[in-house]
Amino acid sequence: MVGVKVQKSAPGVYSFAVTVTHFDKGWDHYANAWEVIGPNGKLLGRRVLGHPHENEQPFTRSLSGVKIPEGVTTVRLRARDKVHGFGGAEIKVALPR
Repeated sequence: MVGVKVQKSAPGVYSFAVTVTHFDKGWDHYANAWEVIGPNGKLLGRRVLGHPHENEQPFTRSLSGVKIPEGVTTVRLRARDKVHGFGGAEIKVALPR
């Protein structure tokens, strides 16, 4: 994961545009999801990536309508690949007010 843009769309609701780089190697080994994680490791949102991006690196995909509990000011984002699971750089972002 190399970048995140977050936008507030309504009170307690956010949209995320996440840029991922991964050396996809076809259908057997590719970045297949990223997640928004809140306090205590609670999953707040997941964007499933349905196919390899061998010829599109880095690539950006969005997820809207992510509900964030009141009082949460930062979240972590992490990516996963089909072979190794979660790994690489996690990004912590402050939520806009």
